[in-house]
Amino acid sequence: MAPWLGVLLSLNTTVLLCILLLILMFLALSSPGKSSLRFPPGPRPLPIIGNLHLLDIRRQDLSYMKISEEYGPVFSLFFGSQRVVVVTGYEAVTEALMSKGSEFVDRPVVPVFHHMNHENGLFFSVGDLWKTTRRFTLSSLRELGMGKTRLERRIHEELLFLMEKIRAFKGEAFDLLEFSGAATNVAFTLFFGDRFDYADPIFNIFLRNVHEIIGLLGVPHLQIYNVYPYLGFLFKPHKTILKRSHETFAVLKKFVRMGKQNINENHLESYVDKVVFQQQEEEKHKEKNTFYDDNILSSLLDLVIAGTETTATTIRWAIVLMMKYPDIQKKVQEEIHGVLGTERLPTYEDRKQLPFTEAVIHEIQRFASVVPQFPRSTAVDTHFRGYFIPKGTMVIPSLTSVLYDKTQWETPFQFNPNHFLDDKGNYVKKEAFIPFSIGRRNCPGEAMGRMEVFLFFAGLLQKFTFRPPHGVTEADLDLSYVSAFTRRPQSYSTRAVPCT
Repeated sequence: MAPWLGVLLSLNTTVLLCILLLILMFLALSSPGKSSLRFPPGPRPLPIIGNLHLLDIRRQDLSYMKISEEYGPVFSLFFGSQRVVVVTGYEAVTEALMSKGSEFVDRPVVPVFHHMNHENGLFFSVGDLWKTTRRFTLSSLRELGMGKTRLERRIHEELLFLMEKIRAFKGEAFDLLEFSGAATNVAFTLFFGDRFDYADPIFNIFLRNVHEIIGLLGVPHLQIYNVYPYLGFLFKPHKTILKRSHETFAVLKKFVRMGKQNINENHLESYVDKVVFQQQEEEKHKEKNTFYDDNILSSLLDLVIAGTETTATTIRWAIVLMMKYPDIQKKVQEEIHGVLGTERLPTYEDRKQLPFTEAVIHEIQRFASVVPQFPRSTAVDTHFRGYFIPKGTMVIPSLTSVLYDKTQWETPFQFNPNHFLDDKGNYVKKEAFIPFSIGRRNCPGEAMGRMEVFLFFAGLLQKFTFRPPHGVTEADLDLSYVSAFTRRPQSYSTRAVPCT
C-alpha cells in the first residue's frame, strides 16, 4: 500500500469517527427528558439552527408561552448550539427569581452587550463587581431622593414643562415620542444634577441614541448576530448599536470629567458626583478598585437607557390606551377631578384616594409588559423543579408569561382595569404584577418608575383629554406592539384637548 493511501485512510477513519461522535452528541442533547441529569425537556433541535425555527423572533415572549403548553413551565431550547432554559408562568418564575435567586443571579455573555460594556455596569456585570455596583447605586439614588418627596417635586416641575409643551400644539396632533423627554429628564436630574431643556442638543443626542439602540436590539438580524456572532460581517444592526453607544459614552465621559474637576465632597448633588467621589476614595485608601472609569461609564449608560426607555414607553402606551378606550379615560378624569379638582397637582399619596386611576395605571403596565424578559445565567450548578441546570446556563424568566398568565388574570390578553379592582371598586394588589421583575436583579429604579408613571398619568389626564388624530377612530388604533428590546406601542400621534 502506498504511504499516502494509508494516511488518507487514516484521515478518513478519523473524520468518520468525529462525525459519528458529533451525531451521538447531537442525539443525546436533542432527546428531551432522557438525560440521566434530567435537563429540562424541550423540542428536538435541528442541526445548526437549533430551535430558532420555532420562535417568532419579533414576539419571542408569545412563542415561549406557546411552547410551554406542550413542555411545561420549565423547558429547554437551542439557540443555534447554545442550550437555554426558559421559565414561564407566575409560579415557576417567582420561584426561580425568589427562592432560587442566588442561583439564577448572573448574566450570560450576549455578544452585542459584551461589545457595548464588556461585563461592566449594572445590568451585565456579575459577582462582586455587580454586587458592589448595584448596592452603591441603590444607596446613592435613595440619598438623592428616589421614591421620596424630593423626587416628587422634580416630577411636578417636569410635568409643568411637559404641559407647556403640549399646550403649544393647540389641540393639533403631535407624535407620541414628544412624551419621552419629560420622563427622561426626571431621571437625568438624579444622574447629572439638573434637567435639560427639551431643545438641548446633548439631550436630543441621548434621546435619539437610546431610542435607536433599543429599537435595533429587537430586530431579527440582531438576534441572529447574537446566536452566530461570527457572521457579524453580514449584518448592520450591531454595528449601528455600537456606534450609538460609543457616541453616548463620549458625552458621558464629559460629565464624568466635569465631575472630577468640580468635585465637592460636602455637596454631592448627582449620581455622577457620588460615583466620582467614591472612585477618588478608593484611590486614596488604595482599596479594591471597583469604580474604575469603564465601570462608571457602563453604569451611567445602563441608567441612561433604563431611565429613558421604560417609563417613557409606558406613558406612550397609556396615551394610546386612553385614546382607544375613551370611556375608561373619562372615568379616570371624573375620579381625579372629584378628588383633586382641576388645579392642584396630584401627589403620590393621592393614589390611595384614586382606586380606579391606580387600577388603570397597573393594568397599563401589565398589558404593555414593556420589558418582556431579561436573560439570567446560573451562577452555580443547581436543581430546579427536579431538573439539573449546570453553571453558566442561560435562563430566560418570561415576565410577559406572568403578566399574561391565565391562572392569574381573568382576561390576560385584553386591557381590563377590573384585574386590579374588587367588587366594591377598591384597588387590589396582585402578586403576579411584576413588570419591574423581582428578586435580587429587579429594576433598581422601580420606586422612581412607579412614582413617575402615577404622577405623569394623573397629572396629564387632570388637564387634557387625549384623542386620536382627525380621521382616525378608536377602532383604527392597533394595540399590537413594535418589536424592540422593549415592547413599544405603534407610532401614533395624539391630540390633547384641554379639560373644561
